[in-house]
Amino acid sequence: MRRRLTIGVRLTLWYLLMFACAQAIFGLGMWSIVRFNLYDIADDALEAQIDDLQHFLEARQPQADSTLKSELEKHFASQHAGEYLSVTDEQSSVLYRGPMLASASPSVDSSRLRDPVYEDREIDRKPVRMLTEYVKANGRRYVAQVGMREDDFLDTLNVFRRNLLLFAPFLLLVAAAAGYWLSRRALAPVDALTGTARNISGKNLNERLEQLHTGDELQRLSDTLNEMLVRIEAQFLRVSQFTADASHELRTPVALMRTEAEIALRKSRDEAEYREALQHILSEAEKTSSLIETLLSLARADAGREVLLRQPLDLRDLCRKALEQWRPAIGAKDLQLSEDLGDADVPIEGDEIALGRLLNILLDNAVKYTPVPGAIRFTLMAANRTGTVRIQDTGIGIAKEDQRRIFERFYRADKARTREFGGAGLGLAIAEWIVQQHRGQILLESSVGKGSTFAVELPLQD
Repeated sequence: MRRRLTIGVRLTLWYLLMFACAQAIFGLGMWSIVRFNLYDIADDALEAQIDDLQHFLEARQPQADSTLKSELEKHFASQHAGEYLSVTDEQSSVLYRGPMLASASPSVDSSRLRDPVYEDREIDRKPVRMLTEYVKANGRRYVAQVGMREDDFLDTLNVFRRNLLLFAPFLLLVAAAAGYWLSRRALAPVDALTGTARNISGKNLNERLEQLHTGDELQRLSDTLNEMLVRIEAQFLRVSQFTADASHELRTPVALMRTEAEIALRKSRDEAEYREALQHILSEAEKTSSLIETLLSLARADAGREVLLRQPLDLRDLCRKALEQWRPAIGAKDLQLSEDLGDADVPIEGDEIALGRLLNILLDNAVKYTPVPGAIRFTLMAANRTGTVRIQDTGIGIAKEDQRRIFERFYRADKARTREFGGAGLGLAIAEWIVQQHRGQILLESSVGKGSTFAVELPLQD
């Protein structure tokens, strides 16, 4: 696999490319500005020569046209400007032509001349800037053509271009070094984060990445990664605790079944004793099977594979079915049951099986942890677009310090009594998950020795 360039090198190359483009645009722009200004100065000088010629023609006597040619030669022959000067009258007769233009043919047709014409020509292998335009003096029109050598400002342009090309590589090297230094400095926190992250494993998830205070994207990245590590650590600890608790819960019934079988096999027994031993083993096997099924449900829920089938339901009808199912068990324990389900339907959208399981879990807890004489009150009400199921008992209650953890998996406020009643500490965790999947909430009010009240609030169907 081809090895890719590092981010620092790529940033440096991009920075260098952008700097080179900017430098090229800047150099070309400056060269164009200098060239324009130099030609503008040359054109101003040519216009000044035209003005001198016009002043000369206006200053002489109009009647002396016969001597105009000699006067032009006398006045301009000794001047440097006269070397590239040509003057013709309206009949295209040459009145004066400088020595440098003697062998050069006219490049502008005077019959078509309307506006001043600027041009670059090569005369005797020398670059010359030329200006051709009409000159009016004493009621006559003349075609004047003036020029000047371009050597000076062309040399200036060449020197300017040469200096640009000379310093460009040096500036690119400086830019490359500066870009690499800046990229390394900007990415230095990333190296620190990478080094710390490489050392984090399942054994030291409590470690965190270096806290940055740069106020930029890297700080947000480090904060986000640290928040992710917090969630991963919490989930990892939860899974570890879940595994340990599940192993512990499964170890107990398996040990009981093994012990019961070993005792039964130590010596010969009659049929009744064998049946009793098998009955104990079957009871523990049923508890173990139920625990395994519950663990699988929680595992599927954690993996997002526990799918609920939502459909329109009547919460009042679900509550009535749950009470009918639990009425015999409540009566067998000599507990009093009072109910108030109201007269109107309570429409919700949810999974009938899951909500039935939720009600069974709450009623099972109420029955288990309410000693005789005791009472259970079941109420249902609908208000403010919310259906509320409230199950109140006069049981043993839950201590205040245990209430905030009562919905954690395998957590039991009174482990001895919970094991006596056959609980594994998973019912309320499943109940909370079911309520959350229905976009509701479950609330608890309890006092030790006075009982507990679980309230389930579910949104009504629109």
